[in-house]
Amino acid sequence: MAWRWLLLWLGVWSGGLGFGLPVQAQPLTGFADMVERIGPAVVNISTEARPVVTAAPEQSPRSGPPTSLEEFFRNFLESFPAQRSPANSLGSGVIISPDGYLVTNYHVIARADAIKVTLLDDTELTAKVIGSDEKNDLALLKVDAKKPLAFIRLGDSDKVRAGDWVVALGNPFGLGHSVSAGIISARGRDLGHGPYDDFLQTDAAVNPGSSGGALVNAHGELVGINTAIFTRAGGYDGVAFAIPANTVERTVKQLKQFGQPIRGWLGVQIQPVTTEIAAALGLKERHGALVASVTPNSPAAAAGFREGDVILTYQGQALNEMRQLPRLVADTKIGTKAKVEVLRAGQRLPLTVQIAQMPSQAEAAEPTLARRAESKAERATLGLELADLNDLLRQQFMLEGGTKGVVVLGINRRSPAAEANVRVGDVIVQINQQPVATVADVRRLVAADKDDNILLLLNRRGQNLFVAVDRSQ
Repeated sequence: MAWRWLLLWLGVWSGGLGFGLPVQAQPLTGFADMVERIGPAVVNISTEARPVVTAAPEQSPRSGPPTSLEEFFRNFLESFPAQRSPANSLGSGVIISPDGYLVTNYHVIARADAIKVTLLDDTELTAKVIGSDEKNDLALLKVDAKKPLAFIRLGDSDKVRAGDWVVALGNPFGLGHSVSAGIISARGRDLGHGPYDDFLQTDAAVNPGSSGGALVNAHGELVGINTAIFTRAGGYDGVAFAIPANTVERTVKQLKQFGQPIRGWLGVQIQPVTTEIAAALGLKERHGALVASVTPNSPAAAAGFREGDVILTYQGQALNEMRQLPRLVADTKIGTKAKVEVLRAGQRLPLTVQIAQMPSQAEAAEPTLARRAESKAERATLGLELADLNDLLRQQFMLEGGTKGVVVLGINRRSPAAEANVRVGDVIVQINQQPVATVADVRRLVAADKDDNILLLLNRRGQNLFVAVDRSQ
């Protein structure tokens, strides 16, 4: 025992003299001074909407992973009992300038006819909407106060690292001003909410009513707007998400100037490059964004993009993941002649595309056509029951009159095509980037392919989708 006490004493003594065992950093003493300074900039937001009748959502327990976005994260503002309106909702907001501009989530004010902002000292102000961005779930509001308001400065969210201390401020459950602390758990989270997902994940406790509140660093700078929680019971489960401050800053500038977001537009539908698709295209690694279709009369069409191109780089930046491309394009200044490198028929090809402003009707179709299509193997046959398209089949499957290809009438459930997520009603447009018009074309091209992977281009409900079928096992 004596030697243990000796080592302990030596650690303290030698550390005090500046040599020997390392001295631990001073522990964090708290955030009280910082919260006292910035707390008044976090406000309560209540809204009123036209009369509606809503029912309480089902609260049955869930044993598996969520199956939809609504199940994956629940917005913070609703109360669960059924309501007879006017419907009142509670959320939070963050004042970002002394002249009364404040930021909250779009979903907090989406259906509001009137918006009331309550300050920390119980002052009530009426807010007007300057602009909103549904895709990023942000809204910019403005209140008129008789004096400069407390505000929180925006920090650089690109400098935030996993493990950094953060503090969440908001109004959970409508109780009023509340503070919780934690760390950044991860960056760049994609929740499937939309094409521009890039959330910060934190374990700082947030709950219903905190939506639109502040996530600040240890210096009191705004690094995120609290937006969503992962939950199976409707309350805090230790995982929360915030919109990064750099996204907030870009969006606020556009909403102030135009009242709406201004995004760059390329005009392609893309999907991930799976391991099977990479093998079929001759890629050594799965990276880039696979072009499933090119929008007519779009910048991409004018620049010569084709279905089956794999976009490898954009403005010199390598695309390790498909989801990088929509954000990069959206943040590109309108009119920029962007340099893009694609892989086409095994050859790298440089293209130059002049980025245009995204039309509102194109926004839903621009970024991601489909998520991953997993595929397993079976070599001899694709296991598909096929038919040449005719007017009767086009009518039966509600296809457009100009749709060409071969329609899938049935699928062997144990076939590689079933494993690759081919569906009844899909129209095979290409096989290995060769057009098909008849069932005979399909048989000929499948038989001629000696590789394990066959690349299909499908038309599914008017949208193009590449699928790789692996016959190796």
